[in-house]
Amino acid sequence: MWVQLLPRPGLGRARAQWAMAAAGAVLIVGSGLIGRSWAMLFASGGFQVKLYDVEPQQIANALESIRKELKLLEQAGSLKGSLGAQEQLALIRGCTDIREAVEGAMHIQECVPENLELKQKLFAQLDGLVDDSVVLSSSSSCLLPSKLFTGLAHVQQCLVAHPVNPPYYVPLVELVPHPETAPATVDRTHALMRQIGQSPVRMLREVDGFALNRLQYAVIAEAWRLVQEGVVSPEDLDLVMSDGLGMRYAFIGPLETMHLNAEESPHRDWDAAFPSTRSLSWLFADHRPTGDGRCRLSSAWFKGLCIVVGGTGG
Repeated sequence: MWVQLLPRPGLGRARAQWAMAAAGAVLIVGSGLIGRSWAMLFASGGFQVKLYDVEPQQIANALESIRKELKLLEQAGSLKGSLGAQEQLALIRGCTDIREAVEGAMHIQECVPENLELKQKLFAQLDGLVDDSVVLSSSSSCLLPSKLFTGLAHVQQCLVAHPVNPPYYVPLVELVPHPETAPATVDRTHALMRQIGQSPVRMLREVDGFALNRLQYAVIAEAWRLVQEGVVSPEDLDLVMSDGLGMRYAFIGPLETMHLNAEESPHRDWDAAFPSTRSLSWLFADHRPTGDGRCRLSSAWFKGLCIVVGGTGG
């Protein structure tokens, strides 16, 4: 287990708090689809999980849904973690008292509806209940941390950890910091996500849509344009993704693809390697890595991609 300190001067007890937090429970606030998925993921990693909701019947329904899904996953041989379905279920308990729910939690994952006012109210309440050892994390898919957490006393401990639906089957988690989030908070959450089998990525700063949705909407926009302009049918457009780009991007990203295709080009220059693609340059002329009007990777980008694919970066 990991222990890290937030850079808060004058807190001599911080080490003890972080040490206790490392062995603590996880609190999930909200028992809908995303909340249930997070509960299952943390239980698969062996964590004690508290599932909080304001309605007792919601909790009862969520626990029954989790029980059924864990059993089905076990029968299909798809259950995550080393514990059996019954053992994982035993790690999850419901709670309708927010003060009781917060006790002993080292990580709080908010999963309430995507409503800014509701989330702000919840985090203000949690801010008054937690100490300096607890990470406050939102599952928001689009609300910026600066809108969610500004003004909180524990803002250094706050970030967005945006999962991809359904989180149990899609491992990506986008970690988006508030401008005042402590680096240790991001490091700690990154390690926690890895520990439960997820694939966390660090957003270096907040931006509308984060990374996944910006990429997704760029694809959707071009897909819609191709269909609207009569270039391709809706059915064939979806095949382009499901039987083409989607299969490629399932295991290799766009920058790594470009690197491998143009790896031997003298200046890591896509245009030089594939001159026939220059007619498409208008599609991304404003987003060149170097801004020189050519699709050329900077030295830093190139070295980074070499490391990803196992090269030397020379």
